[in-house]
Amino acid sequence: MTKEEFLDRLGENIRLLRQDRKMTQAELAYSIGKNQQSVQRVEKGDFNPSAHYLYELSAGLEVPIEKLFEGIES
Repeated sequence: MTKEEFLDRLGENIRLLRQDRKMTQAELAYSIGKNQQSVQRVEKGDFNPSAHYLYELSAGLEVPIEKLFEGIES
């Protein structure tokens, strides 16, 4: 799997988790102290988030961090 494919799948997982919680990108961003454009870039696979950013996203989504990686195979 390429880096681009991985980031696309990670972003898709984050988007689906956010939508399941009926949150907007702006609401998620606000809950973790980021801006909406930053969350949008992660969801689109245009940004490689740090481990800490992933931790913040999982906290904002109220899921274990490993949930962000479900279904992503090497």
